[in-house]
Amino acid sequence: MLEQAQRVLKDIFGYDSFRGRQGAIIECVAKGGDALVLMPTGGGKSLCYQVPGLLRNGLAVVVSPLIALMEDQVATLDELGVAAASLNSTLSAEQQRELAGKIRRGEIKMLYLAPERLVQPRMLDFLRGLEIALFAIDEAHCVSQWGHDFRPEYLQLGQLAELFPTVPRIALTATADMRTREEIVTRLHLQNAERFLSSFDRPNIFYRIVPKEQPRKQLMAFLSERRGDAGIVYCLSRKKVDDVAAFLCDQGFPALPYHAGLPAETRASNQRRFLNEEGLIMVATIAFGMGIDKPNVRFVAHLDLPKSLEAYYQETGRAGRDGLPADAWMAYGLQDMVMLKQMLQNSEGDERHKRIEQHKLDAMLALCEETRCRRQILLNYFDEELLQPCGHCDNCVDSVQTWDATEPARQALSAIYRTGQRYGVGHLIDVLLGRDNEKVRSFGHQQLSVFGVGKARQEGEWRSLFRQLVARGLADIDLEGYGGLRLSDSCRPLLRGEVNLELRRDLKPQISKGTGSSGSPASQLVRGEEREQWEALRALRRKLAEEHGVPPYVIFPDSTLLEMLRSQPSSLSEMARVSGVGARKLERYGQAFLEVLGGEAETPKVVVDLRHELVTLARAGMTPIQIAGQLQCSEKNVYSLLAEAIGRQELSLEQALDLPEDLLLELQDAFLDGEGELPPVSVIVGQFGARVPEGVLYCVRAALAAEFEM
Repeated sequence: MLEQAQRVLKDIFGYDSFRGRQGAIIECVAKGGDALVLMPTGGGKSLCYQVPGLLRNGLAVVVSPLIALMEDQVATLDELGVAAASLNSTLSAEQQRELAGKIRRGEIKMLYLAPERLVQPRMLDFLRGLEIALFAIDEAHCVSQWGHDFRPEYLQLGQLAELFPTVPRIALTATADMRTREEIVTRLHLQNAERFLSSFDRPNIFYRIVPKEQPRKQLMAFLSERRGDAGIVYCLSRKKVDDVAAFLCDQGFPALPYHAGLPAETRASNQRRFLNEEGLIMVATIAFGMGIDKPNVRFVAHLDLPKSLEAYYQETGRAGRDGLPADAWMAYGLQDMVMLKQMLQNSEGDERHKRIEQHKLDAMLALCEETRCRRQILLNYFDEELLQPCGHCDNCVDSVQTWDATEPARQALSAIYRTGQRYGVGHLIDVLLGRDNEKVRSFGHQQLSVFGVGKARQEGEWRSLFRQLVARGLADIDLEGYGGLRLSDSCRPLLRGEVNLELRRDLKPQISKGTGSSGSPASQLVRGEEREQWEALRALRRKLAEEHGVPPYVIFPDSTLLEMLRSQPSSLSEMARVSGVGARKLERYGQAFLEVLGGEAETPKVVVDLRHELVTLARAGMTPIQIAGQLQCSEKNVYSLLAEAIGRQELSLEQALDLPEDLLLELQDAFLDGEGELPPVSVIVGQFGARVPEGVLYCVRAALAAEFEM
């Protein structure tokens, strides 16, 4: 059975061997057994049901929670020559009937369904009349009522065990602690399933967490080394998403917003663009992510604290799914804790549920203030032991320093107590630093014994200290008041002098600490001398993706292109040995990529790449000046390429230029003043002097010419 599976793996998917537990999982399910699979994002979960689905007779049914995820998988399988389909709400009644006919005739091998559709009685009756190869339940953690991705319909999937007792079932997830694991087994009736627990480690991701000081400047320092890379920036609120997306566009980064408050068509459009275009940044709330299967996301940045380590692991896990280096960067501060604790207090649910969520938040805070290897702490949370520090997180690379904070901590706690346990950090620091301002004087706090005792330390040091006191549970946030600090019972031994306190010393300056990956950004994956050929390969991939109506990574992921670049195949037989090049893709695309590698391609690919980037940036709302800075070319060249894109109807004039309406009408009238053909720009340029750049005139003329051709 394993030998047949390896043939399928090579012939269809283009891979030489299985990774980790894949082979054992596939053998188990192909022979008719049930399986529970825990595998990190990017670990190759989909192959675990796709390969046995192809080996077994009948229809493989895959339960998936999001339409975007289903459509992505179907597009990928279609490119591989596998007959796959998705039955979802986007299909008309006629299309659904047509698909049902194909399924009955055995013309579809793999069917993707949402859980809501699968559990409908009509759907179950339909499937009972067919030969079913297997049921794959993807994102199985959605069955957990304690999880943030809970989907009630997943609870009904347990009935598959009774209705289809001889059909193997495989449940897969990338995020499940021990309790969620047991919940999956119980609710899906998988008591007899073989369990396959792969390592949760994502060794290609570099983790960095920094104290939040000037978050936008810190984010810009991080992004400055990652221009042209695709990434996700997570924020807690919708308003912040909108503000940060606009800010990034102003700074020359093509960014799109995504949150539940946007119209559904805007969300769908932005998600589609993120998947299909390269180098875009999605600024999002946690509403964005589960349906994303884009393998070349090079970074995930958090501007606010996630509410649990499960959420943090899942969100950061959207980076580097292709196995190439990626970054997980986060800035967090005391205000994040206040906001999350207030949200938790105001949330629905009983006290037991809130206590569990509070423990999860405490674990998240502990990771942020940890002085040991971050990866060891993260994996330990998921019941996995990493024996040695990873050497690939900020704490390992930067050699975190600690200091004896016993006395300053007592001073800080004393300040909380003597001011009445009702003030925020800003006021407490004013008291400790001896600032004789109006607020301090109005409360008479200049008379306190703690007034001015902390002058020997900088304000930033005190902020760090208060943040760590809260994270360690020595002080707490008064959520019933105005978010001020109060003492917790656990601080008594410290105040009585019975214990000492070691805290982490924050690195300075944070804002200039732009690098997050010690040389891992995607921009450094390709050496200087390889750059031109790398861009040519990407440009060809993009062209083919547009022709076939699929995201570029469906043609080939970055990891496959990188292997082509390094191995330099010179024949189709050598190309077939590149990982990710299966028989179908070799036949379809092999020759075209060989021509690029051999320097025989007709179109200068770097120019094609530049044009595509320019269109992407213009659609994201960037001005010609900003685009020139981003692409590192002259403004004149940008206007020339914009005019070409308008002429090819890849861009509208409104997307390319932000002109006042009266000026636009004046420019159009100048071209339309005569009779017959549009005059050349040289004829009317004198009318406008220095009012507009000459390039604007070329763009307006191109738009009018395109209109006349329609």
